[in-house]
Parts: sequence; C-alpha cells; structure tokens
Amino acid sequence: MKRLVLLEQSEFETRLKKVREQMHDADALLITDNANIYYLTGRVFAGYIYLPLSGMPLMFVRRPAGLEGEGVVYVRKPEQIVETPGFSMPASIGMELDVTSYSDIQRLSRIFAGARIVNASPMLMASRAVKTPCEIDKITASGVKQERVYRRMPHLYQEGMTDLELQVEIERVSRLEGCLGQFRISGNTMELFMGNILVGENADTPTPYDFAMGGEGLDPSLPVGANGSIIKSSDSVMVDANGNYTGYMTDMTRTFAVEKLAPLALKAHRCSIDICHAVAAAGVPGTEARTLYELAERMAREAGLHDYFMGHRQKAGFVGHGVGIEINERPVLAPRSRDILAEGNVVAVEPKFVIPGTGAVGIENTYVVEAGGMRCLTNAPEEITFFE
Repeated sequence: MKRLVLLEQSEFETRLKKVREQMHDADALLITDNANIYYLTGRVFAGYIYLPLSGMPLMFVRRPAGLEGEGVVYVRKPEQIVETPGFSMPASIGMELDVTSYSDIQRLSRIFAGARIVNASPMLMASRAVKTPCEIDKITASGVKQERVYRRMPHLYQEGMTDLELQVEIERVSRLEGCLGQFRISGNTMELFMGNILVGENADTPTPYDFAMGGEGLDPSLPVGANGSIIKSSDSVMVDANGNYTGYMTDMTRTFAVEKLAPLALKAHRCSIDICHAVAAAGVPGTEARTLYELAERMAREAGLHDYFMGHRQKAGFVGHGVGIEINERPVLAPRSRDILAEGNVVAVEPKFVIPGTGAVGIENTYVVEAGGMRCLTNAPEEITFFE
C-alpha cells in the first residue's frame, strides 16, 4: 500500500488553508482536475477530492489501486460519494466548470441535487497563484536542470540540420536530464509537444494558439512550431523548450544563430533583454500586472520596434504569464489584466520580436516575485549564442 498524500503534513495543511480562503461562495469543493488534485496531494489519481470548509477532505479514488490514508475511500462511480457514511450534503458546492466536461457536470449536478453549483476554477487558480516555499523549491530545481540543457544546446547543432532534427536532439538531452515531457496546459485552447523551436521565416507563420510565437508545425493537426525547415546562416533559431522536471515547470526561451544576424534583429534582441530586466525590477508586490505589459510595450515602441513586438503578422496579447504546475497560470501580464502581483507569484516574462527575413529573437525568463522585485530562476546566458 502507498500513502495517497505525498506532501508533508504542514505543506498539505497550508495548501488546504489557501484553497479554503478562496471559498467565499461555496460550502465545499469537488475537485477532479489532475492539476488541482496534484496540487492538493502531491500525486495524480483518478477520482475526486471532496473538500469541505472545515474538517478532513475525503479522497474518492477510482484508480490506481493500493492507495491509503486518512479520508481515502475507493469508489466505482461518483454516485457513491453521497452514500458515504457520515456524508452531509452541502448547501453550495464548487465544481471546476472551466475544465470539466458538460456531461460530467450534468451528472455531478444530479448527484448533488439541492446544492447550489458554483464555479471552483477561479478559486483554485487564485489559490495556486501564490506559491509556497516548497513549490518555489520545485520550480527552482526545474530551472537548474533546464539551464543545464540550454548550456548544451550550442553543441547539438550540425551543419545542414533541419529545425526538427535540432529539436529531436534537444528533446533527447532534456529527457536524459530528467524532463517529464508533459507540457501541462489549463483548458483546451492550446496544445504543444515538448516545446517550440522556430527557425527563420517560419516564426512569422500565424498559429491558432495563444502563444507568443507561432510556426507552421509538421501537420495541420498540430499547427505550431518546427516545420522541417533547413537552418540557414541568416536564420535566427529561437528555442522555447519544456521545463517540467519536477511536476512544476520553468519557462525559458533563448535565441541561437549560425552566423551574425541582421542589425535590426540584434537591436530587437537587446531590447528584449532590457525589457526583461526592467519588468523584473518593477515587478514588486502590489504592482498591477497590466502596468508591466504597458512598460514592455512602451520600451518596444520607443526603440522603434513595436511593429515586430510579440509577433509580426499576428501578435500575442500578453508579455508574461504565471507558471507552476501548468504553463498558463496567474498572474497574466496583459493590457486588460486585473491581476495584482503578490510575493510568491512565479511569472514568465517573454518580450519577443519577429523580424522579417531573420525570424524570432528575444528571451524568456521565469521569475519569483519577492519584496524587492523579481528574482530570476532561469539563468542561462541571455545574449544570442552561436552554434559551435
């Protein structure tokens, strides 16, 4: 038998408290999403967490067999939840309406007939936005491993390579370093395998996904990233590789080249570095996230680079986002964002540019928000690196 909750008791209690502090409109939550189950227990299982405002949560497990611990109950179907001895029907219950299918919500609503249904997704996202020291340690560990991979990338290139061939080599090194491979994304509007490598003009190809960069991809079923282009001496090579090594991820982008790039591309890359540093210095607790986007956009405009900022043919509507268990957490650095930075937020800042004739340039770093500003967790060299 294995213990279901893998978190230390103090960490488990801290996370329960953080979620309960967000339960303004619910007497209980029913949690089914893998990311939220992992957040509250330290593992993924198939089933449900029933979290009341007070008292011990109940873990209703369908799979795997062999888990034990306080509050663990094995069930075959969700109808058995309300049949559990001592179970009391709440007046209102939160469900993850943003990520649970309509048919599942309909079924659960019938099981909890009489209880008012509210959306628990914003409550859980808000709970996860401010990381505990334990979570920051996991993200920091991912950053160290990801940095080691990036420092090896200049040695992976061989003359005549395609973007796909380079990506395969990067993925191989990442996996051997311990990368879990999964790019966990909240919702169903974005998809990505392992990471994104953009070479030359392919970086300017629009994609249906809300990523900072695009790319044609290898097939219309996954229209993003590498498309088999041969890497030319005039091309930039932007690498946004998977940083999930611990169940918590860092997000880092660096730019590489075979030979010196066009002057406009070099100027834009320098501007990206300057924007990252400026945003990090300004990102103290209490800062409105939208003002950091405005700062980045203003610096790009003042440098005469606004036409290329966050895309050329198609632009992304943000310059940064929270990261953790998923790649798209809060806060979001966007023009209409209502998020306010808090100590313990972990934020990826990615001011990128697409230069016609060259490709994508710029960097992305993951930062933790501290009292004096943002501290960088992804410390690979920021300047354009030339392949060896």
